[in-house]
Amino acid sequence: MAPDPILLVAGTWLGAASGVLAVLTVAGFLSRWGIRFRLVGITSFTALLSLSCLAFSISYSPRVSVPGAVRAPVVFDNGTDLVIAAASADLAEEAVAPTLEEVARNLRGGGRSSSVGEVRVRLRRVEPVEPGLGRPVVLAETTRELATGTVAGAS
Repeated sequence: MAPDPILLVAGTWLGAASGVLAVLTVAGFLSRWGIRFRLVGITSFTALLSLSCLAFSISYSPRVSVPGAVRAPVVFDNGTDLVIAAASADLAEEAVAPTLEEVARNLRGGGRSSSVGEVRVRLRRVEPVEPGLGRPVVLAETTRELATGTVAGAS
């Protein structure tokens, strides 16, 4: 994914500012200015901000939005191969597949260690059985390949 242009520009400007501050810090030490130790802190912090902006601009990936999908929060994630999202009680049948696809596409695969290289994503709803007791019902399930990011069709 392409770097975020605003953060890339901010990181570049902060890098230039930290370079100018580094020159001032060296001049402050050579001239024995009273502010020289504060300049070290200001320069270090500006350089840290610059590197942080540049790193975040490269690693940032916006959420994927699928037409027809509704918000479904993730209620269970074992960190390896299973993610379960909760559907609202009034979720329309035609919104199930897009909602499941959106949840699957927005998963981050960085720390997952699935033995088969894929994550199962389920969309479930809790249907009441009797007062105070409910039963989870799986509406649909799909898989997402960790290596490629492709999502198989909902079943």
